[in-house]
Amino acid sequence: MSGEHTAADGPRPEPIRFFGTTWLHHDGGYALRRAGVGLGALLAAAAGAFVLRFGYEGLTIAKVGSVVNVLVVAGFAICTALAFRRTWDGFVRRREPAADEGAERSMQNLLLIGFVGTLLAYSVRCLIEAPGEQLHRREYEEACARHDRRKRKGRRKHP
Repeated sequence: MSGEHTAADGPRPEPIRFFGTTWLHHDGGYALRRAGVGLGALLAAAAGAFVLRFGYEGLTIAKVGSVVNVLVVAGFAICTALAFRRTWDGFVRRREPAADEGAERSMQNLLLIGFVGTLLAYSVRCLIEAPGEQLHRREYEEACARHDRRKRKGRRKHP
C-alpha cells in the first residue's frame, strides 16, 4: 500500500461485524476479538448440534422409521455443508446479485436449516483471520490505489 489514508484524504476501510475497522492494523483488541468470535461461534454450533440431536431423538421416540431418520440426517448434513461453503465463499468474494429472487429465498431457507455450517465457517475462519478480512483488505487496497492514481493525475494537470 502506498500510504495511510484518513477520512478527509481518501477511502475509509469498511467495518466488519464484531471487528469494526480493527482488521486494518490488527489493533484495538483484534486478536482477542478473533478468539472470542471463533470460540463463540464454535460454542453456538455445539449448542445448535445439541438441539438438533433432541429433534432427532424425538423422531426416534416417535418411531417414524429408519427412512425418515436417514432423510432428516441427510437433509441437515447437506444443508450444513451448503451453508458452510456459501459462508466461506462470502469471506473471499462478493456474491453476484441474484437473477431469481425465488431461488435466493430458497437458498436462505437452506442456510437457515444449515445454521451449524455457517457457525462452523465463522469459527474456522477466525483461526486464519477476521471473517471477511481478506475481501475487505483487497477492496480497501484497490480503493487506495485508485485514489492515489487520481491524486497524482490531478497534480500533473494543475502544477
